[in-house]
Amino acid sequence: MSNTEVDLASLLCSKICHDLLSPIGALNNGLELLEGEADPVMRDRCMDLLADSARISADKLKYFRLAFGAAGGFDENVDPAEARQLIESLIGDSGKITLGWALPGETLPKKAIKILLNLALIAKESLVRGGRLDVGAEQGDLGIEVVIRAAGTKIALDDGIRTALDGTIAPVDLSARTAAAWMTRELALKNGGDLRVSPASTTELLLGAIVIA
Repeated sequence: MSNTEVDLASLLCSKICHDLLSPIGALNNGLELLEGEADPVMRDRCMDLLADSARISADKLKYFRLAFGAAGGFDENVDPAEARQLIESLIGDSGKITLGWALPGETLPKKAIKILLNLALIAKESLVRGGRLDVGAEQGDLGIEVVIRAAGTKIALDDGIRTALDGTIAPVDLSARTAAAWMTRELALKNGGDLRVSPASTTELLLGAIVIA
């Protein structure tokens, strides 16, 4: 394993720890509140907090397992319904983001699903005021075409993530914030694929990849 691969793995671990810190911290806080609380109503609220935090933590771990990891337990081809369930869990039920889904019913290579999940996460996080997240994939002449569209009243794509997606960032400049985007590009480019990001816009973001299976 090269130094770059070791550094990337380390940065992805840092990102996972950062993203899990909030829900796991809420679990700890809920347990502390529950321990010293005698009021039945407040205890019920603590239990609700614990249940929500546990669900969020589990959902994120499932997402990261397939998006970043080797994803043991999955075959080399993955049912897109698995990806949809993971994306829906990440969006939640607040109603801030509406999901559009346009994927075939048949399985897709794990590499294509990993790219789709990572691009969907990037697009979802750019919808700072909510909006619509459209996810699509199909078999094209060159390979599997993945398209992600985020549309809302305000799009905020981090400049570092953009440079990681378009390939203008140097590997030595990667951080925990940009590592997943860089990994996604590398996955797409392997074996002659491609990844594109639309020019900066205040209301729409398009992410596209061609994945050579």
